[in-house]
Amino acid sequence: MSNIIAIWSGPRNVSTALMRSFENRSDCFVSDEPFYSYFLHKTGLKHPLSYEIIKSGLIDYNKIIKYITGPIPSSKNIWYQKHMAHHILPGVNMDWIKNIKNCLLIRHPSDVILSYSKKNEINSIQQLGYLQQIEIYKMLTKETGISPIIIDAQDLLREPRKMLIEICKNLRIKFDNKMLSWPLGARKTDGIWGKYWYKQVEASVGFKPYVKTNRIIPPKYQVIYDKCMKHYNFLYQKRIILN
Repeated sequence: MSNIIAIWSGPRNVSTALMRSFENRSDCFVSDEPFYSYFLHKTGLKHPLSYEIIKSGLIDYNKIIKYITGPIPSSKNIWYQKHMAHHILPGVNMDWIKNIKNCLLIRHPSDVILSYSKKNEINSIQQLGYLQQIEIYKMLTKETGISPIIIDAQDLLREPRKMLIEICKNLRIKFDNKMLSWPLGARKTDGIWGKYWYKQVEASVGFKPYVKTNRIIPPKYQVIYDKCMKHYNFLYQKRIILN
């Protein structure tokens, strides 16, 4: 099995902090949302910085796959790829993920909705990644017999060291203490959208302690929340659990 690691996340799932953690390893190359330019080009959705994002990356799905399944860049041993699950559009060929290590990064829908809605309007469950994560889980489980590793963001923030050790164990790579902290600021490896979305991560030097919210959802998001909870609960039951 390749040492290419695909992390399939939804928005606002602590995914950039986890990317920082892996990037701080000396043996790891990271890629930030390689399908984002393609996704915006195909859908025509107007996200913050849409034009700049489309211009900054590859927009051909097959070319993206060829790159991210190719040799690991910079002579590194591990390639950590941060993917937004909702960037994968219906009907595309997903056979390529069968030969890499796949993880689903999930977060409680109330935390996701409360965070994401501050930055972008939520009109559909399709925006939040749960449906696509379920599809990835079912496809891999059915066709390879190997279920993807599932990481819950709350567990990661509560016990970063223990969770990272367990994640590395499941990925069959050695844990590195450097994963617990990272230098302040932006990275060259950050997508161009980082200047809009990554302010909190840029101001961090490690995983911030979990802060419990009241989880009160605005009424206009209640229907979406209820649908998300069904999928989240399914995945949550299959997550990595610390002993």
